[in-house]
Amino acid sequence: MNQLQHLVAVLCVWMVASPPLSAQQPPSQPQAPTGQAKTLQENPGAPQDAVKEDTTPRIDNSGAHWYSRFQYPYLPRIVPPVNVSNTLRIESLMRAGNLYLSLQDAIALALENNLDIEVERYEFAFANADLLRAQSGASIQGIPTSVTTGVPTGVTSILGNANTGIASSGAASSLAPGGSFDPTFTSLVQYGHITTPQQNTVTTGITSLVSVTKTIDFGISQTFATGGTVSFGYNNLVQAQNAFNNNFNPATTANLDLSFSQPLLQGFGLALNNRTIRIAKNNLKAADFVFRQQVINVVANVAQMYWNLVYFNNDLEVKRRAIASSNKLLNDNKAQVEVGTLAPIAIVQAEAQVASDQQAIVLSETNVLQQETLIKSTLSRNGLANSAISTARIIPTDRIRVPDVEPVEPIQDLVQRALENRPELAQSRIQIDNTKLNLSGIKNQLLPSISVIGDVRNNALAGSVNTELNPTTGLIQNHNVDTFFVGGYGNILTQLFSRNFPNYTVGVQVSIPIRNRAAQANMITQELNLRQSELSVQRLVNQIRVDVQTALTAVLQARAAYQASVKARVLQEQTEDAEEKKLAVGASTPYNVILMQRDMWAAQDAEVQAEATYILARTQLEWSTGMTLQNHDVQLEEAKTGHVSRPPNAIP
Repeated sequence: MNQLQHLVAVLCVWMVASPPLSAQQPPSQPQAPTGQAKTLQENPGAPQDAVKEDTTPRIDNSGAHWYSRFQYPYLPRIVPPVNVSNTLRIESLMRAGNLYLSLQDAIALALENNLDIEVERYEFAFANADLLRAQSGASIQGIPTSVTTGVPTGVTSILGNANTGIASSGAASSLAPGGSFDPTFTSLVQYGHITTPQQNTVTTGITSLVSVTKTIDFGISQTFATGGTVSFGYNNLVQAQNAFNNNFNPATTANLDLSFSQPLLQGFGLALNNRTIRIAKNNLKAADFVFRQQVINVVANVAQMYWNLVYFNNDLEVKRRAIASSNKLLNDNKAQVEVGTLAPIAIVQAEAQVASDQQAIVLSETNVLQQETLIKSTLSRNGLANSAISTARIIPTDRIRVPDVEPVEPIQDLVQRALENRPELAQSRIQIDNTKLNLSGIKNQLLPSISVIGDVRNNALAGSVNTELNPTTGLIQNHNVDTFFVGGYGNILTQLFSRNFPNYTVGVQVSIPIRNRAAQANMITQELNLRQSELSVQRLVNQIRVDVQTALTAVLQARAAYQASVKARVLQEQTEDAEEKKLAVGASTPYNVILMQRDMWAAQDAEVQAEATYILARTQLEWSTGMTLQNHDVQLEEAKTGHVSRPPNAIP
C-alpha cells in the first residue's frame, strides 16, 4: 500500500509540473456568426422582430476552478442556437402598413437578415475548426464551398450558376502526419491473480505457482513536425508468489523508458508534416472568398429584384393611366351617342378597350404582389411568418435613372478589374496551392522508409527477502541476497535516477517497396488533379472574359433600346394627341383613337421596360466585373457581423 501511495504522489507531482500537457491554455472560443442571437424560444416575451444581444459560446458552469485548466480540453464548445428574428431596421421602415424601401435599405436588410448570408457566416467557424484539427496532426475535413445564387423561384437570374469552384484541399486532403502533434498520456493500472500448474519444479520448488501482480504504468508520447515520434514511459510491476526459491517476495521491478523514432526519407521534414496546417490556413482565406461570393450574389439579386419591382410598379402606373384614358373615351362616346353624333358601335369598341385594359391591370397588380412577396421573404429571417410584414405593401423610394451620357471604359480595363475582383477565381487559385501542397506529401511516399530508432531505459529491482516456507522441510529457504536490492519503493527510485542498470538500444529500420506501384499511382493521380485544376482556372478566366463582354454588350444594347423607346413614345404621344383633335372636329373615328391610344400606352410600357432592362444590365455588368459590393458601398466586415452601421434612409 505504501508503494502505491508513493507512486500516486510521484504521478501527481509530475502532472502538476507538466504545463504543456495538463495546463495548456484554452484556445479561443469558436465564435458563432457575430450577428447571431438567442432564439425566440429562449426569450418568449421578446418581440418577434427584435435585435438581441450577441452571445459568445460558452460552457455551462464555466466558472474558474483550480482544475479548470485540466478540464477544458475535454469539454465541448457550445455553438448558440440559430437566430430567427429580424433586426429593428425593417420595423423602422414601416409606416401605416407600408414598407418604404430604398435600394440601400433593401441591401442593408439583406446583409442583416438574409438566410443565405447567415448560413455562410458559419464558413469561418468551419475553417477555424479545420485549422485546429490540422494543428493537432489529424486529417482535415475541408470547408463547404457551395453558394446559392439567392434568386427565389419565379425570378429569372441574370447571374447564372454561381459555383465557387474550389475543393477544400484536393483529392489527398485526408493525408495527415504519422501521429498526433498533441501529447498523449496513457496509463495502465491492473491487478492480476494467476495460478499456473508447474511441469518442472526445479525453479519454483512447487507444483502450482500462484502469482499476485499489480501493474501501474503510465507514459506520454508525441509526434513532431519533423516526422519523429518520442515516447516516455514509467512502468512498475509488484509481484508476490508462493515460490520459496525466489530471493525476493514480494518484489518490485520498475523502469524508466525513453524511445524515439525519426524517419530519414519517407515521412521526414517540416514541409511534409506541416502541409495540412498550411492547407487549413489556405482554407481560411478561401472561406473569406466563399463568403464574399455569397454576399455578392445576394446583393446583386436583391438589386435585381428591387429594380424588377420598380419596373412592375411603373408598368402598373402605365396601365392605370391607360384605363383612365379608356374610361374617359367610353364616357365621351356615350355622351355623343346620346346626342346622336356617334353610332352605338363606338360604345362597344370603347368598352372592349376598357375590358382589355382592366385585364392588363390585374396581370400587372399580380406581378407587383408576387415581387413584393419574394423581396419580403429574401429580406426577412422568418419569411412571411410576421403578419405585419406579410401584409405590408412595399413602396420603392428609388427610381430608375438612365444617365444622359454612358461612361466609357475600355473592355481591357473591365476584364482586368474582373480578374482582380472575382472571388471564385481567387478560390480556384487557392485550390491549386492546396493541390501542390498535397503533391509534396504524395511525392514523399515514393521514397523508401528509413528510420533511426533508439531506446534508453533505466531498470530497478527491490523487495523483501522471501519468507515463504519450503513445503517439504517446513523451513524458510536460506537466501543469500544482495542487500543492495532489499528495500521499498524509495530504493526503486534511487536505482532509477542513479541509472544503476541502464539499457541502450540504437538502430536503423529500413522498408523498401520493391515495385512501389501504389505510390506511383497516387503520384500520377495527384499530378493529374493539379493539371485539371490549372485548366479549370484558365477556363474560369476565359468565362470571366465572356461574362464581361456579354454584360457590356447587354448594357450598350439596353441603352440603345431605351433611347429608341423614348423617341417612339414621344412620337406615339404626339400621334395620339393629333388623332383626338381630329375626333373633336369630326375628322376621325373613336376606333382610330382607340388604336392610337393602344399604340401610345404600348410605347410608354416599352420605355418603362427598356429602363428596367438597362438597369438590370448594369447590375449584371457590376457582378461580372466583381464590383457589386464597391458600387453599393457594402462593407464586408459589416456583412460578416450582420449589423450595418448606416442608418435607414428617411421615409418620404
